Amino acid sequence: MKFATLHDVAETAGVSYATVDRVVNGRGGVAHKSVVRVQDAIEKLGYERDETAANLARKRVYRFHFLLPDDSNDFFHALNAALGSHQNQSNLLRTRFQTTRVPAFSEAGLADALDGIDPARTDCVCVVAFDTPIVIAAVRRAKARGLKIVTLVSDIPMTERNHYVGIDNLVAGKTAGRVMGLAHTRRAGCILPIIGASRAYDHTQRLNGFRALMQTHFPAVRLLDPVKSHDEPATIHSVLSDAWAAHPDLTGVYNIGAGNDGLIDWVSGIAPASRPVMVIHELLPSSRAALAAGLIDAVIDQKPHEAIGQALRIMRQLVDALTVSQETSLITPAIYLCENLPPIPAIPSTPTHRIPS
Repeated sequence: MKFATLHDVAETAGVSYATVDRVVNGRGGVAHKSVVRVQDAIEKLGYERDETAANLARKRVYRFHFLLPDDSNDFFHALNAALGSHQNQSNLLRTRFQTTRVPAFSEAGLADALDGIDPARTDCVCVVAFDTPIVIAAVRRAKARGLKIVTLVSDIPMTERNHYVGIDNLVAGKTAGRVMGLAHTRRAGCILPIIGASRAYDHTQRLNGFRALMQTHFPAVRLLDPVKSHDEPATIHSVLSDAWAAHPDLTGVYNIGAGNDGLIDWVSGIAPASRPVMVIHELLPSSRAALAAGLIDAVIDQKPHEAIGQALRIMRQLVDALTVSQETSLITPAIYLCENLPPIPAIPSTPTHRIPS
């Protein structure tokens, strides 16, 4: 299929290439009748402007700032590494990155980081957000200064940001529920959900989806009250030890957030025949090894490399004032078992800036 070019538009409209270029790029100085002829030719040919080529021609540089949690958990390390990988491939697209690591689960730290971004040097900010008044107020201030805001992994209300990139976390929780329920088919059980923080929108949505599916389709399985871990491996290890002592009938554990090293360390000390069914998030080196060793049953992965690529694409579209559809940009999570593990590519890291907690 041949795509229409500016030369095709000029020939159809009966005007010069320079005239078409001025109309398409809104530079003015063209007679009204010529503008109409160019617009008619564009509609007839179905011409679509190539934003990448246009930006290269006018030497435009996209200026993006990423705010990622300053957390030792492997998922955010993978997210930062994925950003470094894309950064190494972005020279042709004239994109400049800056990454600031903010204290994990710190509303004030995130708000301060947003307030410190200069719109004279940044076009769009990508942030792992919290659905709290402090963070939402900071997002509003950033947008009022002219910044575009994209939320990554964890969302806030759609009326507050420009776009969200990541999986549908409600669906992800339902997926975890389906996996856990199938493991309990025709038998009762007792399941412990572990949540990182109730302020994290992605965690609460996953928990809501998990509960809804289990209660609807597997009502014989009892859900314990969720416990908070702040994604700390040591806390998760301690929580599991306490739950195992208090509930000898524990048959399943769903870790909604990170800190899986503590979970893996705990389950490695349980006899394989009696250990609970373990469902976690994010396919990382430690979780991959645990799957292969039979310590974990299923991993739901939100594909950090794909998420960063999607974020960059959407950020460019927002800066170019293009229409972006939320439905078509959601990432479909992958479900990994020990039988379908893919290799994990080596991804280089990228320098970051940190702000004090």
